[in-house]
Amino acid sequence: MTVARAATVQYDDVQSIEHLYPLVRSHKQLDRVTAQIESAPGIVLYTLVDPEISGRLERFCREIGVPFVNILDPVFAVFQAYLNVPLTRRIGGQHALDAEYFKRIDALNYTMMHDDGQIAGKLEEADIVLVGISRTSKTPTCIYLANRGIKCANVPIVPGIPLPDQLLGLRYPLVVGLIASPERIQQIRQNRVLSLNADGYGDTYVDRREIAREIAATRRLCVEQGWPLIDVTRRSIEETAAEIMELFRDHRQTAREAGGF
Repeated sequence: MTVARAATVQYDDVQSIEHLYPLVRSHKQLDRVTAQIESAPGIVLYTLVDPEISGRLERFCREIGVPFVNILDPVFAVFQAYLNVPLTRRIGGQHALDAEYFKRIDALNYTMMHDDGQIAGKLEEADIVLVGISRTSKTPTCIYLANRGIKCANVPIVPGIPLPDQLLGLRYPLVVGLIASPERIQQIRQNRVLSLNADGYGDTYVDRREIAREIAATRRLCVEQGWPLIDVTRRSIEETAAEIMELFRDHRQTAREAGGF
């Protein structure tokens, strides 16, 4: 459709009437299309990959005398000559890509709406929930995973603030705890306070002994709940995400075997 519109605008005083027929994959579906073409003839542009279906459409167009263009043929020819690999003719391949794209968008929307403990009542809809104290890379790790189509939420562990009730009773999502060394967290927190020029943070926020207590409490919580724990001190976001994905695959496999999926 984009190709047709790009061509049409090059001709003055031409008003096009467009007819779009997506996902034509069978002879029965093609029958409906050819009937419409016969009742309202015009230039036929198509991207049919199946040679039998496209051949039949071409024969029909010749019979009724309408011009036709297979948009993909010249593109395939260039790709094949340059890549020196055979054409696989994967029918509907672009729609599979579209599905993956929308899956990522859905995951990103969910992740942004459930960052830092927001909308805790919908945690069961997540694939993965990350928990941890402040400055353990929960948000960037969630966004990295969401870009791969994984719905992620993260819940902060804050001294003196109870965790959401739903978090402790989750059935579907994998819950993973994130920690780092007290020195690492202290350094990041100090930099954050300086960058924000913030006086609202108490001394305990950057106190090494208090940070160590927060980490110890996180360890105890994960042991009590049976949640895996990852130390991100010397890990990049990519490395942390890779380990979480491995845990997630094991989690889903175990759930399938137990009849949970």
